[in-house]
Amino acid sequence: MNYLSADNISKSFGERWLFKNLNFGLSQGQRVALVGVNGSGKTTLLNVLAGKLPPDEGSVSVRKEVTIGFLGQNPEFDEELTVQQTIFGGQGEVLDTIRDYEVAISHPDTSAEVMQQLMERMDELQAWDFEIKVKQILSKLGIHNLEQQIKHLSGGQRKRVAMARVLIEEPSMLILDEPTNHLDLDTIEWLEGLLSTQNTSLLMVTHDRYFLDKVANEIAELDNGELYTYKGNYSYFVEKKASREEMAAAETEKARNLMRKELDWIRRQPKARGTKAKYRVDAFEELKEKAAKKTAGPQLELSVKTTRQGGKIIEVDHISKSFGNKKIVDDFSYVFKKKDRIGVVGPNGAGKSTFLNMLTGKLQPDSGTIDAGQTTVFGYYTQDELTFKEDQRVIDIVKEIAEVVEMANGEVITASQFLQHFQFAPPQQYTFVSKLSGGEKRRLQLLRVLIKNPNFLILDEPTNDLDIITLNILEDFLLNFGGCLLMVSHDRYFMDRLVEHLFVFEGEGKIRNFPGNYTDYREWLKEQEKVVQEPKPAAPVMEQKQEKPEGKRKPTYQEKKEFEELEKEMPRLESRRTELIETMNAGTSTDHAQLSTWAKELEQLNEQLEEMEMRWLELSEIM
Repeated sequence: MNYLSADNISKSFGERWLFKNLNFGLSQGQRVALVGVNGSGKTTLLNVLAGKLPPDEGSVSVRKEVTIGFLGQNPEFDEELTVQQTIFGGQGEVLDTIRDYEVAISHPDTSAEVMQQLMERMDELQAWDFEIKVKQILSKLGIHNLEQQIKHLSGGQRKRVAMARVLIEEPSMLILDEPTNHLDLDTIEWLEGLLSTQNTSLLMVTHDRYFLDKVANEIAELDNGELYTYKGNYSYFVEKKASREEMAAAETEKARNLMRKELDWIRRQPKARGTKAKYRVDAFEELKEKAAKKTAGPQLELSVKTTRQGGKIIEVDHISKSFGNKKIVDDFSYVFKKKDRIGVVGPNGAGKSTFLNMLTGKLQPDSGTIDAGQTTVFGYYTQDELTFKEDQRVIDIVKEIAEVVEMANGEVITASQFLQHFQFAPPQQYTFVSKLSGGEKRRLQLLRVLIKNPNFLILDEPTNDLDIITLNILEDFLLNFGGCLLMVSHDRYFMDRLVEHLFVFEGEGKIRNFPGNYTDYREWLKEQEKVVQEPKPAAPVMEQKQEKPEGKRKPTYQEKKEFEELEKEMPRLESRRTELIETMNAGTSTDHAQLSTWAKELEQLNEQLEEMEMRWLELSEIM
């Protein structure tokens, strides 16, 4: 069943066409990841398809009964409303009833009569299961203070509120622009599981390659105003994209060679040539259009000189930091070594950015010392958006830092030449910064960090809003970077490629120094969970009669039998669940009734396994 259709849509930005005569469709159960370089028009296309922007040409149609949930890059709200009013406002009778019930139980003066009426209404609408789901979504997204006004929220908190509103609405189709931005790693993995196991129709822009591989069953690339689709994962897309570009380059070169011959023929013909040659003139015009197609242009080039690093880099000695009663860092020490490559992970609000600000001297610890070596030059890429004046142009932003830059090979180039290395062509260098896309602004921000020739790079969420191609180039640069690297990132692929050990913020100010990358850490956590869950081996029988612990009883025959049955049944259900997830993610079936059946079976399996695990834990205590 086709949910959304776009027919010959076009959209321009000033004099530039972002896309022209583009066709696109999304069917039930189809999960598409939209990729493309920064500034190619991905966000604009999502806004047009979601009905937030009208196309300049063409039309977008949505099936009558289909509802769209849209998550934009920068969600807009009524600033005076509370979080609760924003999430639940005007979204149907069930949500209104849940909202009233939540408000009632949060106020101790609510009368018993009102509570009884609300509970009866919840029963009538069968809203209890839905309320549990709502609470889970709010909890996973870290939304706890529902009475807080929207105007007091940070950018990341606004994005999470918008995400909660979209997921709670349960629309027929989701359109999400960078859904993983501002989410911590645990929340991303939860969202990944939620979107990949439901029979969700989804179109999203994301740079998170693990998330893309797990959730999407198709990739669409927006390149030079045209849309190319690939049915497969990210690796398949990379392979096929390279083949397509090679073929396109060969065709363009062939067209250019042929055009030179035809141009010579056109020029040699008399002005009053006969109609016999008209077909050749028309063919020449088509040829000219093919020859004018852009082939892959110069790529982003990251290459700067690294300032020489001395023996002493940074010594952190017993630092502590608190805000009120909340401990951020508690008695942490570390001596940074040459070529350290460290990732910083932990839930949102744990204090990761505060820790980075202390290292760079923007904040002072409450106790302890941070001593940086004389030769240490920081390059600090922050989460804060690029600040600029309305009348500032791209070139002005760079010249604020330096007029010339020394490259890794010793060559000294101008600010304008350096901008070209970062894919800012000379005409774009004199455009206003306000006209840049979100990703282009982040690329400009990265340029301002590297222009200082740092030897200690601190990157706070560097992957936000950058396209996948830029991320690959940034990864290659950082792999070869000669200085120290310390970064906070929710991009697991990025983290796995670059870091060798982690600082894990575990809460209450405790920071664990873990040897390994993020995947190593997750595997270690799973092992720890197994150790906790596995029943301890029985103590050896002593010759002397031991007194039984008070309150401890022997398991009955029925309990032993039930325990054995659970140990056999749980692996079988786990295997079936894995098989279902892999089948649905493969995207080989287009039978929507079959997809719906699989999704229902998967939900039932999850419920069964949860009940079995709880019972297994109870019985293992008795055993």
